[in-house]
Amino acid sequence: MGKAGRVLKTVMQSYGISQGKLAAAMGIGASNVYRWANEIRDPGSETVMKILEALENLNPDAATEFRQLYMNPDSETGTESD
Repeated sequence: MGKAGRVLKTVMQSYGISQGKLAAAMGIGASNVYRWANEIRDPGSETVMKILEALENLNPDAATEFRQLYMNPDSETGTESD
């Protein structure tokens, strides 16, 4: 599955943000966050922006780390480079 879920899970664990707390900040059900964090379903690009907005409201440092990890082509991808 996609990079967004892996990065989201990492950031949520690092900053102690629960799935329920992020879901509440986004106005969605916690099951959606569970699916992303456990790589069952990938969030779309609009949803990634909503995740960033919610993280910004919960913890600006978490939002910054999410953005950096998600945008960095070498981080959290699970791919090997030559």
